[in-house]
Amino acid sequence: MILEALVVTDSPIGRIAVGSTEKGVAHLEILADSDSRKEFSNDVRAKEISDLACMQLGEYFQGKRKVFGLPLDLIGTDFQKRIWIELLEIPFGATRSYGEVAHSVSRPMAARAVGGAVGSNPVPIIVPCHRVMGSSGKLTGYSATGGLETKSKLLHLEGIKH
Repeated sequence: MILEALVVTDSPIGRIAVGSTEKGVAHLEILADSDSRKEFSNDVRAKEISDLACMQLGEYFQGKRKVFGLPLDLIGTDFQKRIWIELLEIPFGATRSYGEVAHSVSRPMAARAVGGAVGSNPVPIIVPCHRVMGSSGKLTGYSATGGLETKSKLLHLEGIKH
């Protein structure tokens, strides 16, 4: 995947880089403090999409947005894409277990594979992988910068007790 635009924005969980193609948001990364990622734009449409994503992320962090309205350009296997699309169905303020996600895609024995797909989500927050919990309701891994602390902050923002 070749990003055509990258925009960096500030948030309560740190700086976030949003990368897009002309089709949609393809990459979101919570940056480490030492990361000096540079913004760029090689395509007007991709830049507009990244800018829109940053605006909507700002609204999300202010508590004004519960659903993102963005085109996505998700690059992954068919199984990963199926899981990421299923994650988009988890509403703001709700959670699902890995097993529940596996059942919802008619793969009830695939909770571990679901975990792998969730962990490789290229667009966290917008595709809400932070809303997936262990079967006991406990926090499980979070592959974005900040790990479980970041996941906890996102869940708290949505009023999810954990």
